[in-house]
Amino acid sequence: MAQLEKFAHAVHVPIGYLFLPAPVQETLPIADFRTVPGHASLRPSPDLLDALYLCQQRQDWYRDYARINAFAQLDFIGSATMAGEPVAVAESMRHILGLILAERQQLPGWEDALRQLVAKVEDAGVLVMASGIVGSDTHRTLRVEEFRGFALADELAPLIFINGADSKAAQMFTLAHELAHLWLGKSGISNTEAGRLPEQRTERWCNAVAAEFLMPLQATCEAYRPGLPLTDEMTRLARLFKVSTLVALRRLFDAGFIDKDQLWQLYRTELAHAQARDQRSGGGGDFYLSLGARASRRFTRALLASTLEGQTLFRDAFRLLGVKKSETLFRAARALEVTP
Repeated sequence: MAQLEKFAHAVHVPIGYLFLPAPVQETLPIADFRTVPGHASLRPSPDLLDALYLCQQRQDWYRDYARINAFAQLDFIGSATMAGEPVAVAESMRHILGLILAERQQLPGWEDALRQLVAKVEDAGVLVMASGIVGSDTHRTLRVEEFRGFALADELAPLIFINGADSKAAQMFTLAHELAHLWLGKSGISNTEAGRLPEQRTERWCNAVAAEFLMPLQATCEAYRPGLPLTDEMTRLARLFKVSTLVALRRLFDAGFIDKDQLWQLYRTELAHAQARDQRSGGGGDFYLSLGARASRRFTRALLASTLEGQTLFRDAFRLLGVKKSETLFRAARALEVTP
């Protein structure tokens, strides 16, 4: 029995599963947009499933919190269809979020633009969570090869999860892509990236909206300078529009300035450079401030306030935030400026 308990813990399954006559076939509770027509579905790992279940639990809690506090439903969830033009949908997204291209271009860099985008998405009522591990378990890393993000559509508690193990540059496109899923009102898990052309219609549409949202094609064509070397022009446009070079490459392809082979060759090179920069910058940071990024600042502040007011049990707050001590909650509340 001791050995079985150790084994169950190692593979992250309930010990009762080991006594069943056949293995349990766990399936994703949301649509899987990672699959390619004509190919077998990718079997979800225990890490992916547990990360998804945790986000669903957080969403359930926040939905109840929103109802208790009489929050208005978010009209933009499910407001678009794939019959809509990506340009029009992207403009609607920028309008709802209050994103102005000229103001965005005044920011120091695309990293600042990404932080601004996350803040505006959360201000609009969407929970944005970015983590490279399951909950707070640093031994359970989420694999980028398996998924890059997912969206859980809901009119009161829409949620976007970004795989934090991915490069920061790639996360920008993932956030925009999952935001397009919310506009469609379609929950689902994705493994898309700016440099790939998905075969699934839904993913192609969301990619087109995400690219137009981050870097409008008309403005790109107007700013393009054909006389510059391609890598220099790519970098210049990325700095001008405050996007990653990965997104700039995608837009050069969409505008017809580069072909598919050039897109993917340069994309892989830029992605490797982005991953190297992330490794040099290291991780760490303030645990209590990063908690807001991993579990959504909007969600974390709401949960901490509810707990301090006595409306939510400390036990439930521990489980949803992945912490074990009351002192940790109090410190997080001070760091995020939460008062009962």
